[in-house]
Amino acid sequence: MISTLRRGLLVLLAALPLMANAAGSAHDLVQDTTSKMLADLKANKEQYKQDPSRFYEALNTIVGPVVDAEGISKSIMTVKYSRKATPAQMQTFQENFKKGLFQFYGNALLEYNNQGITVAPAGDESGDRTSVNMSVKGNNGAVYPVQYTLEKVNGEWKLRNVIINGINIGKLFRDQFADAMQRNGNDLDKTINGWAGEVAKAKEETDKAAGKPAQ
Repeated sequence: MISTLRRGLLVLLAALPLMANAAGSAHDLVQDTTSKMLADLKANKEQYKQDPSRFYEALNTIVGPVVDAEGISKSIMTVKYSRKATPAQMQTFQENFKKGLFQFYGNALLEYNNQGITVAPAGDESGDRTSVNMSVKGNNGAVYPVQYTLEKVNGEWKLRNVIINGINIGKLFRDQFADAMQRNGNDLDKTINGWAGEVAKAKEETDKAAGKPAQ
């Protein structure tokens, strides 16, 4: 499963930063920004490889505003833990979540070589929740399905979850958080402050499963 997840991460990163300012339909948001982000990546790829931190900053600038960090953070922590967290703890976890996400996925996106992305026709967007489907061609020629779940938050579409090749990223992180809490003796501060390390360990595992050195 980890090997499958690693392949899926490349797919996610090929598609995750394709969302800019939340405006218009969710489908058009994804469709219109695909070319923009991939063109930027193509133009700056070597620079980003030399200095990944600049790439993480770019991801934060482009992706950060459209991610419902508050909603996702509460979902990852679940009601069991989020209701015990103070506003300061929640804010810290939101920041750590985004930082870990961009670092975790950044190197995978740098492996993308414009093999091809297809956005499926628009679905029903009449409500406050919708899905946008994509297919992404990987380096090995395989085609991976990606499904975004978006919700309207204060009238704007925000990313709430991603399913990559059948792997639910939201559930993956929820399980990871619960496991960390158990290992940390239910110490919320320790788990929140160590979240980047948890994500780094997950990345090492996926890199190892894929037969590549940890970066």
